[in-house]
Amino acid sequence: MKFTKSISYTLLTVALLSVGCTKDFESLNTPPTSVTTIDPALLLARTLRDAVFSQSGESANNKFGSWIQHWAGGPVVPGSRYIASAEDNIWDQHYAYIKNLTQIRKELLGQEETSQGRTKLAIAEIFEVYVWQQFTDLFGDIPYSEVSKTVEALNRTPKFDTQEFIYKDLILRLNSAMEKLNSADASYGSADFFYAGNSQLWAKFANSLKLRLGMRMRYVNAELAKKTVIEVVQSNKGLLSSNAENAAVPTFNNAQAENYNPMLRQMVTGSSDLRYLANTLVNTLKNIQDPRLPLIVQPAVNSVGGASPNYQGIGVALTDSELAPIVRANYSTASTQTWFSATFTPIPVFALTFSEVSFFKAEAALLGWGYNANQAQGFFEEGVKAAFSIAPYNIANVPAAYLEQQVSLAGLSDEQQLARIQTQKWIHLFGRNMEAFSEWRRTQFPKLTPGTNKGSTDGQIPRRAIYSTKEEQLNTVNYAEAVKRMQNGDSFISKVWWDKK
Repeated sequence: MKFTKSISYTLLTVALLSVGCTKDFESLNTPPTSVTTIDPALLLARTLRDAVFSQSGESANNKFGSWIQHWAGGPVVPGSRYIASAEDNIWDQHYAYIKNLTQIRKELLGQEETSQGRTKLAIAEIFEVYVWQQFTDLFGDIPYSEVSKTVEALNRTPKFDTQEFIYKDLILRLNSAMEKLNSADASYGSADFFYAGNSQLWAKFANSLKLRLGMRMRYVNAELAKKTVIEVVQSNKGLLSSNAENAAVPTFNNAQAENYNPMLRQMVTGSSDLRYLANTLVNTLKNIQDPRLPLIVQPAVNSVGGASPNYQGIGVALTDSELAPIVRANYSTASTQTWFSATFTPIPVFALTFSEVSFFKAEAALLGWGYNANQAQGFFEEGVKAAFSIAPYNIANVPAAYLEQQVSLAGLSDEQQLARIQTQKWIHLFGRNMEAFSEWRRTQFPKLTPGTNKGSTDGQIPRRAIYSTKEEQLNTVNYAEAVKRMQNGDSFISKVWWDKK
């Protein structure tokens, strides 16, 4: 083997020496099957899929999903039990998404502000805003303005911008990108999983994303939040107006596991100890007699075949002594009729939905931000009906009794109205853990009781993710400066900028 390698290296050396510094060096050094250019459409498709899929699946369920008490976690998931752990993977993944989108904008399309590139650039910019918001909402202050723009201009020690600065800049970027969208321009076509190149729907998505940015600031900067929301309402771009306009990535049950819905992939490849639902979610669905209960929750194994199914969740963040006697067959996983079924119609993974927009509009109406208070009930009902009819529930008609008992805002205080809206949003966001975590932190609804395991938070539900260990090691000065700005340092219990309620 060593003799063969020596011959190979010698032949390569001779070949290089014989070429010298001639113009043929590059062609000789490039294998004939190498990819020398990348189609920006393929890169966009991959980034859309990966960034949206990151909301779901075992990793996100176990940590963020357990914190907002959709999932229960277990003894092998320290984060679900409030035991501190850094998020190196999520940190790296988000910068990888941003790198791809930056490459599309700065290199592959070359900032081509013509009919060939203008709208494509705007779409990449809008989705990059989506990724940045998801990213900063998890961690707070992050490297943003000094992050490398091209491979030729690498910055390995960027400063951590404040989340306040990032939010304000994201709004400006959305405003600019929306104005560049043009239906006459070239598009990404079928590589655009959201809208197949429809620039008008991308404008609605961008304006709806701006609505989310505005409402997220409600409790930290009401003046800017109100201004942003009113701009959205008065814009001619519109908002997502039906489930047909939901931003979603399709999935396929008859393809490779990478193309399954991440929830299904969790069932196929994960550990049974990590698949149980939290008692908070299960009990809420039972208490309000929600028709989605059997479509979200699987009856406990021990009750199958009995007189009536038993839907039973597990407590969150339990101590070792509480976990030890648990018999798994007594508790519920996600439904094997829908989420965990390989034979059910493939369930898309949603990035932003008409239901969410409707819930935000209902909340804005209660505040008088661009809408009248008497519009709140209608917006709320629209959101609930859309949430019921979306996959995998496909319930076309919400029972009248449910609307009367769970969706009516009549006679409730401001906080009770918000609690009712947010509880429905919390259910709707099942499977989209990062966004559910952000909305719970923002409003503190529904009311959640921490688990009994004290972990590293003294029994408090975490409020953010912990920075990647790579930043502490390789970007030490800027990392330390960011940590100083936090009330409780780089920990689960420090709060991001907008988390003020």
